[in-house]
Amino acid sequence: MTTEAVRRPAGAFAALTSPSYRIYIAGQSLANTGSWMQSIAQDWLIFDLTHSSTAVGVTMALQFLPMLALGLHAGLVADRLPKRRILLTTQTLNATAAGSLAAITIGGAVRAADVYAFALVSGLIFAFDGPARQSFVAEVVPPGQLRAAISMNAAAFQAARLIGPAIASLLIVSVGTGWVFAVNAACYLGPTIGLLRLRPGSLMPAPAAPRAPGALRAAARYVRGRPDVAWTIFLVGLLGTFGLNFPIVLTAMAKSAFGGSASTYGLFNIVLAIGSAAGALLAGVGTRPRPRVIAAAGAAFGLLQAAAAVAPLMALFLALLAAMGLVNLAFQSMANSSVQLAVPSELRGRVMGLYMLVFIGGTPIGAPIIGAITSHFGPRTGMAVCGAIPALGAVVMAAAMARNRVRVARGRRGEATVATLRSG
Repeated sequence: MTTEAVRRPAGAFAALTSPSYRIYIAGQSLANTGSWMQSIAQDWLIFDLTHSSTAVGVTMALQFLPMLALGLHAGLVADRLPKRRILLTTQTLNATAAGSLAAITIGGAVRAADVYAFALVSGLIFAFDGPARQSFVAEVVPPGQLRAAISMNAAAFQAARLIGPAIASLLIVSVGTGWVFAVNAACYLGPTIGLLRLRPGSLMPAPAAPRAPGALRAAARYVRGRPDVAWTIFLVGLLGTFGLNFPIVLTAMAKSAFGGSASTYGLFNIVLAIGSAAGALLAGVGTRPRPRVIAAAGAAFGLLQAAAAVAPLMALFLALLAAMGLVNLAFQSMANSSVQLAVPSELRGRVMGLYMLVFIGGTPIGAPIIGAITSHFGPRTGMAVCGAIPALGAVVMAAAMARNRVRVARGRRGEATVATLRSG
């Protein structure tokens, strides 16, 4: 074994050997920190204005409604236009939206309707940003480093979750919520500068999708013909719709179940992030995960969340949150890389648009339901439902994939029998 082989980074860190990826991830890390700050501020602001978990659910629904309506079409845009240009546009629009909300919040004129409008505009921008960002990673790193890059992206996103909530909580208590949005607007300079520094010659763009009828149906046909991809997207959709309503259940758990404040909610997010960062890095190790491993991770996440819902002590609740974060991000990273590695480059934008549609687009359905359950039956019941549904979905996926394996095995035995008879 050579010295170079010994020193070569392993797991998720392997992506850092690419200079272009180092530039890209540096800018994204700053933007991620600002995004987590804004997420905490937005959730707390609407809860403070309305004192309603249902209002938090409505805000989430408005933020992710555009993905439900436009996800597939936005994926087609990502396949047809340069992804770098799309991302530069979305960063500029995000900075403008965050700066506008900061101005009216600092000025003391903010109303619940303003937060709702901001959530809807942010969701519209994200509908086009998400598929382009997901598929752009494959243009920054070689195919052999794609899974490592996806895992590193998730780890950086969750590492920012350690810093963002802490800064947001400090700013909310000291100078007010509006300044959190102002800082987030400034943070969008990071990815903008990073994208401008990427040399076009160092990227590996996928061929543009032809402007022909049936482009969206081609992606749907591909997914239909790949049960492993289809069931992975199904389980991702269940987690996104019902399992990841943390802004609703954790704000309510912080205030109602444990009698805390914004700093308690920030603590919950920090503990989730510690586990999540570890889970993302863990998922970057090894080969492409099998569907049964992805299903097992989804089931474990659901059971851990259901257990956290009934945890009587803060210490136990925090320990279960950390475990939830680890398993959740391991699941997300494995599911994302599994789908991206299975999909041809010319279809990646559209398939990831579908992926983002079910992952994010289900929130307008799930968030109001979980918000209403939490408001009427309490945060513990709401959180238990958030865990039970993905756990059941994982069982369904595992059973379906087992039936598919049996069907494939019987088909192969039948083909072998026919071949033997013909040779005889």
